[in-house]
Amino acid sequence: MKNIYVLDTNIILYDNNSIYNFGEHDVVIPISIVNELDHFKRGNEDINYHAREFIKFLDELPKEKLFDGGVEINDQKGKIRIKLEQKFHKSILENFPENSEDHKILNCALQLCKTHPNQTVILVSNDANMRIKAKALNIDTQTYSEEKAGKGTKSYNGICTIDIKDENIVNTIYSDSMIPYIEVLESEPIHNEYYISRSGSQSAITRYNSENKMLEKINQKTAYGINGKNSEQIIALDALLDPSIKLVTITGKAGTGKTLLALAAALECRSAFHQIFLARPIVPLSNKDMGFLPGTIHEKLDPYMLPLFDNLGVIKHQFKDTDKKVIVIKEMQEKNKLVISPLAYIRGRSLNNIYFIVDESQNLTAKEMKTIITRAGEGTKFVFTGDIFQIDHPYLDKDTNGLSYIVDKLKGQKMYAHINLEKGERSKLSEMASNLL
Repeated sequence: MKNIYVLDTNIILYDNNSIYNFGEHDVVIPISIVNELDHFKRGNEDINYHAREFIKFLDELPKEKLFDGGVEINDQKGKIRIKLEQKFHKSILENFPENSEDHKILNCALQLCKTHPNQTVILVSNDANMRIKAKALNIDTQTYSEEKAGKGTKSYNGICTIDIKDENIVNTIYSDSMIPYIEVLESEPIHNEYYISRSGSQSAITRYNSENKMLEKINQKTAYGINGKNSEQIIALDALLDPSIKLVTITGKAGTGKTLLALAAALECRSAFHQIFLARPIVPLSNKDMGFLPGTIHEKLDPYMLPLFDNLGVIKHQFKDTDKKVIVIKEMQEKNKLVISPLAYIRGRSLNNIYFIVDESQNLTAKEMKTIITRAGEGTKFVFTGDIFQIDHPYLDKDTNGLSYIVDKLKGQKMYAHINLEKGERSKLSEMASNLL
């Protein structure tokens, strides 16, 4: 039996091709969404592009079927149709008296539930508040990810902790620097997955190599004066400094050292790259713009770049101003070898032999992430950092953001590694605030 998927406006603004991802099931677009898209069609942002493309797509469909029966949009016989407005159902009026566009979409879904009792009607929305309202009306809901509607949460950490009863196994890891995975694990892991093997007071950190089927011991490394303060950070530095790993994703909450470790690693292996590029997307805190600011474009954007300069400052402040390491950083900035810039500035750039760090990448869509990665030229290494539970983009969540998408798609690839940092190394004041507020 076909399901009926009712799409919320934010799904179209996130991915105008989302309608193709529901297979043989039918997609319904409430007419109120068309009204909302009209407000988004002007501008240069991704959401403006998606709005224009979807309106153009609807305009090219035959109107005879679009409003009656639906138009087939794929080889699996899935159809799309526009549903005109109907009188508000009494359940809507009793619970949500405000005549808003959201409530018109809810009304459309509820009316379909009543008129199609033998089919499952599902409201697809990335707006948590919208899903709560739908559930109150007994309407099924799903979130949307670009790869497939309703896909579950990505929870791959890249690091596993295992307890070993036989202490000789840990001793073997230290003496031989590797061990066959079958002596430690019940099933074969994926490439570049990290393992913390513990036995009593002993522990060893290994990384799985699928080519020789071995768990290979990794040693603690220092990157431009920065040491890993816990096992997770030691693992992160291993991936960041390894020339065979061309793409690294690091997730974790604020204070876990994601950006600091990435920048320190880039500086440590600077001789292997033509340039270090540190960037972040421009998304104002809580999606609230700062308003008009006087000055040049760089002066306007500098406030958004301050966290990146702060991390650079932490590295520089380890040394005296006359230290060679500080002088090297200053020279790199002067010669444009170390660049801190908004992510938008990479448009049209050739990314050859660059150590490229993208901070706050959870605020990127899957399409934006793919666009950045496909720009990679010979010798380039990408590092994406972010906290998937701290998203400022209004149309993304922990499942649908580009960072989660990349982790889910690339895990196990030979040139890729992922690390999720859970242990923070913050001040006591920061920890107190985090626990209490």
